[in-house]
Amino acid sequence: MTEKKPRLVVILGPTASGKTALSVELAKALGTEIISGDSMLVYKGFDIGSAKPTLKERGGVLHHLIDVREPWESYNVTDFVTEAGRLIAELNGRGKLPLLAGGTGLYVKALLEGYEFNETEGHAAYRAELEELGRSRGREYVHSLLAEADPEAAARLHPNNFRRIVRALEVQHFGGERISQARLAATDPEGVTRAGASLCYDALVLGLARERQGLYERINRRVEQMFAEGLEQEVRKLSDSGITRAMQAMKGIGYKETAAYLEGEMSREEAVELIQKSTRHFAKRQMTWYRKMPYIHWLPADTLSGEELLAAALSAIRERWGA
Repeated sequence: MTEKKPRLVVILGPTASGKTALSVELAKALGTEIISGDSMLVYKGFDIGSAKPTLKERGGVLHHLIDVREPWESYNVTDFVTEAGRLIAELNGRGKLPLLAGGTGLYVKALLEGYEFNETEGHAAYRAELEELGRSRGREYVHSLLAEADPEAAARLHPNNFRRIVRALEVQHFGGERISQARLAATDPEGVTRAGASLCYDALVLGLARERQGLYERINRRVEQMFAEGLEQEVRKLSDSGITRAMQAMKGIGYKETAAYLEGEMSREEAVELIQKSTRHFAKRQMTWYRKMPYIHWLPADTLSGEELLAAALSAIRERWGA
């Protein structure tokens, strides 16, 4: 007899789409706990710029994978898949329906579809060499090196996706592996999982859909609110405590721009505008990820009130698993 897969509800959508509010109300209604699927929320002290929900916003609901790393520690997709998988199994074992609230598309997709990751170790000197080539000769040049070494990966990766390009070259150079070979058989050559492909979990994936212009306006307002709430002071405090711009956590959108402003490299107004622009581009990249996930059930967040969104989510859950 086939073993039953653990159940899981996922709430996803681009940044500023309203995931936090819906996930908290849904968790209250279900009497369950939330697993964060956001790569920045793991870092202690990175609160305002990451839009980390405050204790008040969490509404008494227990949130997992928030504040679980020090700012100088690394965190990657394999860490997330391992830790989230353990939590999903534990919550199912306690008779609860786990709720994953996520914004990092790669993380959520990897968890649901069961990516296998290359084991090739990182090689700092080689990465540094490629990064220097990117600075001196341009990212297009480094992308051309990947095109020679692994045409399939190069065709899939945009030249601006520089970290993935460097990683693909590193894996190919040292391990003789190809990132394209790390996909499951359920994934086509473009990395798009077919609608009928089997997921690792008995998962209901709900997405919050918003019209682009309205979403962009929400993003712009959120960034302004972050500065009003003290983002500048938060970044200064992190810097004063020894957190450098070279650390992974400080490279997140909102933090790297604010740090540059504090170093006198741009004005406050320029930092705000750059964060808004970068966040809008991030939202666009998120939607690119979500288009590769045909199993998402989209909810029209623009036309439904908070109460109506909650009712729609609960209705989808009842339809999936019964009362």
